[in-house]
Amino acid sequence: MNQQGHMASYGQPQPGYQAYQQFAYDNQHMTGVPPPQYGPYNGPVQGYQQTAVPQGPLRPPPGSAPPPTSIPPSTTAQQPVYNQYGQGDVHNGPAVPDQMQRLPVSQPYMPGNTIHSGSQPMPYQQYAPPLSHAQQLPNQMARMQISGVSTNSASPSVSQGYGTPASRPPAATSLPLAGPATYSTPLQNVPSSTPQDNSLPQHPFPGQTTPASTFTSPPTSIGLTGMNLPPSLGMQRPPMMHGPPLPGQPPSGPYPNQPNHRSMGPQPGMPGVIPGGPTQGFQMHPAPGQGFVPQQNGSFGQMRAPQPNYAAPGAAAASYSSQPQPQQKRLDPDSIPSPIQVIEDDKSNRGSEPFSTGVRGQVPPLVTTDFVVKDQGNASPRYIRCATYNLPCTSDMAKQCQVPLTAVIKPLGTLPADEAHPFIVDHGETGPIRCNRCKAYMCPYMQFIEGGRRFQCAFCSCVTEVLPHYFQHLDHTGKRMDYYDRPELSLGSYEFLATVDYCKNNKFPNPPAFIFMIDVSYNALKSGLVHLLCEELKSLLDFLPREGNAEESAIRVGFVTYNKVLHFYNVKSSLAQPQMMVVSDVADMFVPLLDGFLVNVIESRAVINSLLEQIPEMFADTRETETVFGPVIQAGLEALKAAECAGKLFIFHSTLPLAEAPGKLKNRDDKKLINTDKEKVLFQPQTSFYNNLAKECVAQGCCVDLFLFPNQYVDVATLGLVTYQTGGSIYKYTYFQAQADGERFLNDLHRDVRKVIGFDAVMRVRTSTGIRATDFFGSFYMSNTTDVELAALDCDKTITVEFKHDDKLNEESGAQIQCALLYTSCSGQRRLRIHNLSLNCCTQLADLYRNCETDTLINFFVKLAYRGILSNPTKTVRESLINQSAQILACYRKNCASPSSAGQLILPECMKLLPVYLNCVLKSDVLQPGADVSTDDRAYIRQLVASMDVSETNVFFYPRLLPVHKMDIDSDDFPVAIRCSEERLSKGGIYLLENGLNLFIWVGMNTQHDLIQSIFNVQSFGQIDSGMATLPQLDNPYSKKLRSMVDAIRAQRPRFMKLLLVKQEDKMEVLFKHFLMEDKSANGGASYVDFLCHMHKEIRQLLS
Repeated sequence: MNQQGHMASYGQPQPGYQAYQQFAYDNQHMTGVPPPQYGPYNGPVQGYQQTAVPQGPLRPPPGSAPPPTSIPPSTTAQQPVYNQYGQGDVHNGPAVPDQMQRLPVSQPYMPGNTIHSGSQPMPYQQYAPPLSHAQQLPNQMARMQISGVSTNSASPSVSQGYGTPASRPPAATSLPLAGPATYSTPLQNVPSSTPQDNSLPQHPFPGQTTPASTFTSPPTSIGLTGMNLPPSLGMQRPPMMHGPPLPGQPPSGPYPNQPNHRSMGPQPGMPGVIPGGPTQGFQMHPAPGQGFVPQQNGSFGQMRAPQPNYAAPGAAAASYSSQPQPQQKRLDPDSIPSPIQVIEDDKSNRGSEPFSTGVRGQVPPLVTTDFVVKDQGNASPRYIRCATYNLPCTSDMAKQCQVPLTAVIKPLGTLPADEAHPFIVDHGETGPIRCNRCKAYMCPYMQFIEGGRRFQCAFCSCVTEVLPHYFQHLDHTGKRMDYYDRPELSLGSYEFLATVDYCKNNKFPNPPAFIFMIDVSYNALKSGLVHLLCEELKSLLDFLPREGNAEESAIRVGFVTYNKVLHFYNVKSSLAQPQMMVVSDVADMFVPLLDGFLVNVIESRAVINSLLEQIPEMFADTRETETVFGPVIQAGLEALKAAECAGKLFIFHSTLPLAEAPGKLKNRDDKKLINTDKEKVLFQPQTSFYNNLAKECVAQGCCVDLFLFPNQYVDVATLGLVTYQTGGSIYKYTYFQAQADGERFLNDLHRDVRKVIGFDAVMRVRTSTGIRATDFFGSFYMSNTTDVELAALDCDKTITVEFKHDDKLNEESGAQIQCALLYTSCSGQRRLRIHNLSLNCCTQLADLYRNCETDTLINFFVKLAYRGILSNPTKTVRESLINQSAQILACYRKNCASPSSAGQLILPECMKLLPVYLNCVLKSDVLQPGADVSTDDRAYIRQLVASMDVSETNVFFYPRLLPVHKMDIDSDDFPVAIRCSEERLSKGGIYLLENGLNLFIWVGMNTQHDLIQSIFNVQSFGQIDSGMATLPQLDNPYSKKLRSMVDAIRAQRPRFMKLLLVKQEDKMEVLFKHFLMEDKSANGGASYVDFLCHMHKEIRQLLS
């Protein structure tokens, strides 16, 4: 049986979202009010009558409902509080007037499901049969309905304006109901405006028992009413049914099966009601074998008890006047999908068991879950993640669903200490075993035939002779006898030693070199950069990358300083003092010395230290403010060419290169171009010089890492181009001061110099027949359509690949992907890193939607969008993202979901977070900048995101917000995160927010003095120094725990995050609020609730 509470219009009539102030990534203040992103979703409801629900399974004609029933508004105030904040806490954020309180709704009753309320842990099945039962889902909503999905042909179906039930794949929809139901008593209703307490845990913790069910979860529907959409043609108003039992009364007898998703719409001609479609709802379809855990405060919905004073059918109606109501209800944020709930559920379900990669097409745990991988024939998800692990068999199916077929590949990704690193296989002079036709490398998918004398390629089906030295007999299953002894036959990831045939000019490479190129203009010296850097390099050179157990690094180093001219240094070990050579002819760059420029650190230690001490003194009195940039890269490139080696340039640069030289730039920053068709020019390089230079660098294996220290516009879009195309990294420290920013810079530099890296790399992705790699995203260069060329590739960089069909795929054989990376190691060894992944293929859309991963999908979407702004207006890019996402969800709704009112928003279980994450991307500073987000900041973020992996984009777009005041000082675990919204913050709490680039600690003004004393070593909130950049080291458990949390979070991220302390109602709070992604943003971005309504509107338009 379905049941509705009152209907209301969610949200005020809005001309748009009002703006508030915002800060840039470098803490610069922003002003300005951009135009609204979306039009108003709904107008005011003039008046509304509550109608009761008729009894029985038959559908009465529209208008035949019994008289309305009354729901006294006063009931909300009488409920006990079970929610995010307690009686003692003051709710932060805008006060919610009494009129905004949600009317209570009792727990909907579902026929045909036995609810087990015993306290056993939630079972988790990796593979499950097609869904057959439904589990009751707890809900905390202003109005909501839940229903089982019935396939009973006798049950009438709600009239649809699209697709017939018969056309749908049975696996996704047949959820027959069985037997009479028992009713489990849920938690009670909570008024939304009550001050609440954070003391209850938000989610089930590992080890905490939760009521469990043997059934999978039902689709759930969340009301999204009041959007002023016209009724669908030909759609009858669904009937209404009985309310719940009164308090203390059990439900009487088994109810007859009802059609799924009955919705109650306003009666035609009802006074004061804006005409619209039936009640909109929100629905989720379960993944196989996964039930929902009953959820606690702040999560995807709270269970509710039957409410006192809930009128029985036929009672007199409380008639609302037709005058406009002063306050309108809005969609309850607790009733829509919570990222935190999904993350916590995945941790508890999948964090304890190792993830074995032996089975084809398994969806791995989320990137936020800490799990151990056992390589059993497919590459670890730490190397490759896919947007879907079940590919559509045909291109027509792929076009229909619009789900991009994409993989995010991190070839040199780092593994935890408890996982085995890829084994190195040496086949001697013959080199790796490969397919004769497509050149795929030997892998677990190759099929040995004719007693082991030949093998059939899994990618192109060509049969290749097995070389005599590689021959081995087969066992009774057709596997080679040495299957488990050879990594390339039994593992998903491994390395081959490459032969001389894989080297440039058929010659083994020399070990690579690092060249440090230091800007010594006035700004760089004045900020303290040069002194700090030279001091640090003395010790940092001891930590150059080295091979395995090697005692010393094979990497050689060189030094250059520059302003308008370049200074080269001879640091040969035989010299007593370093020698400087100046090149002032920057128009025709050359390297004035070969012998003594690139040296072994240990041999030349004394001379190098002497040089590093002299550089700050030599240029201490400089008044030179102009710099060059192009010739600096040219100098490094020429030095590596002369030494016949690959390498990396570390360039430390402070200003726009205005001096007369190749690559000279002008200041072209123009805020007036924002939100115009010419805005794309700001992201394009202003000269072709750097494009050509990047091409030369890639050919030589010369990677450029750029550290920028600007005080004003430096044209990151142009300066960063060589870094971007050579596989390098860019770092930016605006208004750098050694004392304030030195820790962050030095930590970044240390990690950048020491991290695992491969030079002079080429990557190719091979696929089995039916699909092929068509598009690539990341920091690299491509001279043809198949080879990704990288001057260097480090352990943090990813390449995102999109696949398209070129033939049909086969469900039985699936699809295979092989990524091969050819590179030079830091010792000069030429190697091949191989990663293999096999995916399932399907002919039913339901199977595809059941095996998707939203985090990877978002990673692809953001890279697609950030590349799109180079050639399209940002408005067009935003619209195309919304459109594709709406098509994905509309296709699911049309082809996989059970028939229901078009007013319900139905999301696939695996994609229920797509709207919230997509909204975060749309609100990002690159796609929708605030008035004072600088052009350089946008270009910088755009470049960073291009090579981020899935875990980085996940936290960057939806930051992690941890309640510090709830940390368990006796446990190593972090407190459970809360949702990114201001209304989740308590004035009595302390919160830590991080997104991979920024780290904040927010302190509420009512925080207990003892906690403030323990963490900040001051007596009260007012005495806390908001300029504090490091936490005081105090000898108490709270201080130690918080500092260890900060250290652990920093260790998880590739860049060091500077700590910013924000006190409630301080001027810095505007910057902090910019990262609360579920709220409206200052730059006009929609709140999560509003965007969900907007997406629903888009989906309905597509379906109609």
